[in-house]
Amino acid sequence: MPSSKLSLLCIAFVVIIMAASVDPLVVGRVIGDVVDMFVPSVNMSVYFGSKHVTNGCDIKPSICISPPKVTLTGNMDNLYTLVMTDPDAPSPSEPSLREWIHWIVVDIPGGTNPNRGKEVLPYVGPRPPVGIHRFIFVLFKQKRPLGLVEQPPTRASFNTRYFAQQLELGLPVATVYFNSQKEPATKKR
Repeated sequence: MPSSKLSLLCIAFVVIIMAASVDPLVVGRVIGDVVDMFVPSVNMSVYFGSKHVTNGCDIKPSICISPPKVTLTGNMDNLYTLVMTDPDAPSPSEPSLREWIHWIVVDIPGGTNPNRGKEVLPYVGPRPPVGIHRFIFVLFKQKRPLGLVEQPPTRASFNTRYFAQQLELGLPVATVYFNSQKEPATKKR
């Protein structure tokens, strides 16, 4: 097979793989509302207890009270930043507080988890007041150790793109999101 045909086949294969991995992010408007199109290059697993977070899955707020277990692939020499955000605050139909930031951890060594990094903003679990909210974990590969990062002045009106630009993080290397909505109040007798 001529090398030009082989090159085209390789490019087509990469495009198919990339489309399959980011397609749920496009459908769920994660790409567009929170991040720009990117090519995933790190595997990130997120669990709340035994519940594995997959793109677009539903998780009750009562399951997300404590920080999730997050594991990353990658070389220990690489450092990562993890952001968890809600672009639908206070309501998906009127996200006037877009984005509400739930968690920021920097300087996470590759192949480990956020417990090994530096928490910039402590984890706060989802508390959607109305509607179905998307809760998005965005992982960035750092160019260098970040050390001391200033905490955002407020959790409201956070902007993941601007945050990444300020810290020279570039495009994400992994993203996963789940949906959550307010749970019905339990009736007491």
